[in-house]
Amino acid sequence: MSKIEIRRGDGPLVLSLPHTGTDVPEDCLARLNDTGHAVSDTDWHIDRLYDGLVQNVTSVRTATHRYVIDVNRDPSGKSLYPGQNTTELCPLSDFDGAPIYLKGQEPDAAEVARRCAAYHAPYHAALEAELARVKAIHGFAVLYDCHSIRSHIPFLFDGTLPDFNVGTNSGNACAPSIEAAVGRICRDAAGYATILNGRFKGGWTTRHYGRPADGVHAIQMELAQSTYMLERAPWDYVENRAERTRVHLKTILETLSDWRP
Repeated sequence: MSKIEIRRGDGPLVLSLPHTGTDVPEDCLARLNDTGHAVSDTDWHIDRLYDGLVQNVTSVRTATHRYVIDVNRDPSGKSLYPGQNTTELCPLSDFDGAPIYLKGQEPDAAEVARRCAAYHAPYHAALEAELARVKAIHGFAVLYDCHSIRSHIPFLFDGTLPDFNVGTNSGNACAPSIEAAVGRICRDAAGYATILNGRFKGGWTTRHYGRPADGVHAIQMELAQSTYMLERAPWDYVENRAERTRVHLKTILETLSDWRP
């Protein structure tokens, strides 16, 4: 079953950490080829990068790797980015388009449904419960979905990804003042490039929970991994890069913690 790690704070801000886990259960591991075993498409070190930036914040993390099931995908299997290359609810390829399963070992519909129940549903049950808890305290909640990805992946996007990729489901997932504040911090960060609702507009988490009219505001940050680590194996954390980036992430999280409707 899924291992969900929850850290509770009493502030209105909840961090979602869906892709930092590297656990792959034995039954799934046996199906994967060498590309799958490499688990390259991890949001490496994101939990470390955000750790300790603000006090009284809640975080929800799954230890299970996205190759088992991607908890930031629609559980129905519907594509979040129609017409664009992407990976599935239970990915069959890595971000470069290379197969991750041994031939004939890809999960069938029954296996996808089993993984959804075992890993996807518990993560979102925990996340939903924490959002409800902080909303009960404050009358609202702010969900910040933490992600990172390599800055060069031709299979998924052209050219070089900006450093800060802010997604609000085209403005539908949060109050305009939240979008504006985070956008301003990113634009003011010297030496960093940023884009709002570009290639990454927000995954299923941002789109599903972001209901401003109901008092839940969601925003996604997709960081280019070049801002804090090496973008190749062994995927090392680069302290000086990370500390420069953490300054701006701290400002974002402090701003969101202090935000009020």
